[in-house]
Amino acid sequence: MIRSKILWLVFVACSGKLADAPASDEIVRLSRDDSQWVMAAKNYANTRFSGLDQINTDNVKRLRVAWTFSTGVLNGHEAAPLVIKDTMYVVTPWPNILYALDLKQAGAIKWVYRPNPSRAAQGVACCDVVNRGAAYAEGKIFFNTLDNHTVAVDATTGKEVWKTKLGEIARGETMTMAPIVVKNKVLVGNSGGEMGVRGWITALDTRSGRILWRAYSTGPDEDVLIGPDFKPPYVSGQNLGATTWPSEKAWQIGGGTVWGWISYDPEADLIYYGTSNAGPWNAVQRPGENKWTSSVFARDPDTGMARWAYQWNPHDLYDYDGVNENVLLDLNIDGQDRKVLVHADRNGYMYVLDRLTGEIISAEPFVYTNTVKRVDLKTGQPELNEAKSPQLGKFVKDICPAPPGGKDWQPMAYSPRTGHLYVPHNNLCFDMKTMEVGYIAGTPYIGAEVAMKPGPGGNRGFFTAWDPVRNQKVWEIKEDFPAWSGALATAGDVVFYGTMDRWFKAVDAKTGQELWKFRTGSGVIGQPVTYRGPDDKQYVAVLAGVGGWAGAVVAGQLDTRVPYGALGFVGATKDLPEVTGEGGTLYVFALPEESP
Repeated sequence: MIRSKILWLVFVACSGKLADAPASDEIVRLSRDDSQWVMAAKNYANTRFSGLDQINTDNVKRLRVAWTFSTGVLNGHEAAPLVIKDTMYVVTPWPNILYALDLKQAGAIKWVYRPNPSRAAQGVACCDVVNRGAAYAEGKIFFNTLDNHTVAVDATTGKEVWKTKLGEIARGETMTMAPIVVKNKVLVGNSGGEMGVRGWITALDTRSGRILWRAYSTGPDEDVLIGPDFKPPYVSGQNLGATTWPSEKAWQIGGGTVWGWISYDPEADLIYYGTSNAGPWNAVQRPGENKWTSSVFARDPDTGMARWAYQWNPHDLYDYDGVNENVLLDLNIDGQDRKVLVHADRNGYMYVLDRLTGEIISAEPFVYTNTVKRVDLKTGQPELNEAKSPQLGKFVKDICPAPPGGKDWQPMAYSPRTGHLYVPHNNLCFDMKTMEVGYIAGTPYIGAEVAMKPGPGGNRGFFTAWDPVRNQKVWEIKEDFPAWSGALATAGDVVFYGTMDRWFKAVDAKTGQELWKFRTGSGVIGQPVTYRGPDDKQYVAVLAGVGGWAGAVVAGQLDTRVPYGALGFVGATKDLPEVTGEGGTLYVFALPEESP
């Protein structure tokens, strides 16, 4: 029997280079402590797995609300709360308020930090004014504001330590991602691919906020930080980030923003992250493979220099961003121990890559797709279905998946107990017509008319358990709306996730059987976390507050009669206002005290 195992990167012995990096050293140590939750993904491997097991399959049905907290903000709440010792930290959507809540006093407010971001940032945010969370290191909380600032705040006092501006609203840039701290560097990226923004990832000094390096996704090698150590699989050549575009103007406004998740392998000393769609959506205006949009990079965190890159979707036709999380595992595949990166892409394929070389080990569809027939493991190229290719001025019908993909940003979890990934994702198709579009800084640069709709079966979402060794689905739960929240796996063999129609659910990690659910005040698109409180009880926390791209019809109060609203998502979720309203509430759950 083929068996799989995980090497938890949070447990690995630090390499010689890491020994001199107290920030990463501290994070590795704190990530081992399941009492705490120190980064959005729980650990550098992005597993979102907790070893806590007080809440288990037998008693989870007894979960009750322990306390709640209203953020006072009504946009989409996609963040993961952080837990450091006896304090929980919550970042809201714009205006990006940071709250410190006292876990010894049922969430009493310790302090509030208000960065006061520009109101103008709301006008250039493509898909709601969301924020996906914060990071902790060296006694500081780090997070991004919508108007392109990264902020460091003293975790004890709430006082601002530094604040660094990184982008320009006038160009259409925003920042929505959760940062990550690696080796005294805060790593952040920008949003705005739909505005013709040129994507980048930037490293800031944790102590001063000074920019240490910046790597662009497009352009010549010197901009992309590509040197002699760059060894991508499947392709060769210099300045591919420029020569695969029709002109310098095209790659300067070509997308490739970095607004998703970053993983880190301390042993290999490499960070991994994805880049977003190519701009504009009308691909006729940008002939070529358009590197390095819709790609994954492996980089040296000290210098930013790229080690390898792989493009999920060359010449992106459908807004298939490559920013989804990359889960780092050690798996035994066909009797061979492999260090892998697992990625559920928007194109509907679950990829398993060798994380040291970027070579594809396997790629199988996890949702219905008719855009990509197969992925050639020898060339790395997806074989496209030409019948579903967009055409200028003509509607192409029933393209699957839709632009949010088989899965968007919503992060999956991995349990080393079952060897399964737990994947919240979409079941959406769309109709698309492209047209010529001109570039005006700070305005939409799309060139497409899109209307989304439910995929096969009529449901719009799934929550799926996936075996990354056997490359197959284990079990699946149908959801009426896209499953737009993150997933959380625990040693109690319970998996948690939320739904847009106001349910927070617990299911059996082995069977998928629903064990418990709670009706929240608004749809759940946040990332659940779990921790051990000061009273030694296990708690589960999640932010409810519908919005984001999928819930923009509610958060933006959009006209449901116009299916092209929210870049086409209104067509798929026009009935969402009938089942949920706006809201921003933190829910914290625990088991009740045993009766004497």
